[in-house]
Amino acid sequence: MDPFLTDKDQAMLRGEGSEAQALAMRILVGLARATGARRMIDISGAHIDGTLYLGRASLDFAARLRDGGGRVAVPTTLNVSSLDLLHPDLFLGDDPTREAALTMMRAYLDMGASPTWTCAPYQLAARPGLGDRVAWGESNAIVFANSVLGARTPRFGDFADMAAAVTGRAPEFGLYLDRHRRARVRIDVSGIGEEARVTDEFFAVLGILVGREAGSEVPAITGVEAATEDQLKVLGAGAATSGAVGMMHVVGITPEAPTLASATGGVAPRTVRVDTDAITHAYEALSSTGAEKLRTVNLGTPHYSARQIARLQDLLDGRPIHPDVRLYVNTGRDMLASSAEIVARLEEAGVRFVVDTCTYVTSILPAGLDLAMTDSAKWAYYAPGNLGVDVVFGSTSDCVESAVAGRVIREKRPW
Repeated sequence: MDPFLTDKDQAMLRGEGSEAQALAMRILVGLARATGARRMIDISGAHIDGTLYLGRASLDFAARLRDGGGRVAVPTTLNVSSLDLLHPDLFLGDDPTREAALTMMRAYLDMGASPTWTCAPYQLAARPGLGDRVAWGESNAIVFANSVLGARTPRFGDFADMAAAVTGRAPEFGLYLDRHRRARVRIDVSGIGEEARVTDEFFAVLGILVGREAGSEVPAITGVEAATEDQLKVLGAGAATSGAVGMMHVVGITPEAPTLASATGGVAPRTVRVDTDAITHAYEALSSTGAEKLRTVNLGTPHYSARQIARLQDLLDGRPIHPDVRLYVNTGRDMLASSAEIVARLEEAGVRFVVDTCTYVTSILPAGLDLAMTDSAKWAYYAPGNLGVDVVFGSTSDCVESAVAGRVIREKRPW
C-alpha cells in the first residue's frame, strides 16, 4: 500500500465501501503518484467539469460510477452540459447526441450532485471561502476560487474531480500547497491609461495577455487600483484560456496579495510591462475578421452574473434587437431565476437566454453563420475552431449597439 493513504483510504481502495469508491480511489492514487503528492487530504466541496458530453467515454464513466454505487461525499456542483434543459428547443444537434447527453446528466444527478450546470459556481449563494480546500474542474472557476475567494484547488481534469467528490479526498499537490501559490512573474499594467484600466473589455483582453506571458506560472498583476468580481472573472477566464493559469494575484485586491512581496513570498519575479501597443494588439487579435454584416451576438462566457444581466438591460434601454440578429446570453439557471423580471423584459426585446450550457460548446447557433460578435475573450478565442465562424470581439456596449443596428459597431477603445 502507498504510505500516504490512511486506513480509511485503503479501505475504499480495497472496495470495502462501494465499487465506485474503489474506482475513484484508484484514480486518485494514480494522480498522487503522478504529481508526487505525499498525502491525501479532506476536501469540503467539488465542482465537476466532465459534464459536457464529448463522446461515449464521458457517458460510460458517469454511468459506471453511478451503477457502482457512487454518491458524492461532499457538496458538489456541476459544470455546463450539452443541453439547455429549460429551453430544450435551442439544441440543434442530432437525437442520439441529445439522448446521450441527457443520460449522462441524469447519472450525475443520481449521484447526488446539484443541478447547477454552470461554469461560474462562484456566483452561487454557497461558495468556498478563504483557505477552504476543494476539488474544482473548469478552468475559469479554478482561477476564481484560488485568486478571488482564496480557496485552494489545483487544476483538476475531467474524472479526477468526480473521483475526489465520491471519496471526499484528494492528493495534496499543486495549488493546495503554499509554495505553488507564489507569483513568479509580475505583469505591470501601470503604463496603461487610468481611463482604460477600469473597463470590462480591458480586463478581458488583459487576461489573454496574462495567460500568454505566464503559461502555467502564477502571475502577480500590478497597476490595477480597483476591480469588480465580474472584471476579475473575465480576467481569470482569459488567463486560463490562453495559458494554463490556475491562480493569479491582483496586488492590493485579491486576498493573498496585499503587497507584491506577499504575492511572491519575497522572491523577485521576472517582470513583463504591458503598454498601449501590447493591449491594442491583443484586443485586435481577438477578432478574426473586419466584416460588418452581423447574424449573432453571444454574451456570457463565463456565465453572466445578475449584475451583468441588469447592465445589459440598461444598455439596451428598451430597444429591440434587429430582426436579422440573434443575441444570446449564456448564464446559470440561478442567475436567470434571480433576475426573472429583467429577463422577461429582455426577452420581449428579442434577447435569447441560454442556461445549463454555452453557445460555443454545443449545437445552438443556426447553420450557415459566418460572423459572430462577442464581449467574451474566451468565446472569441475558442469559437473559430469550435464553430467554424469568424468572430469580432468588442465591449458589451459595442455588442448591444451592433445587435440593435444589425451590423458591427465598435467604438474606439480608451487605450
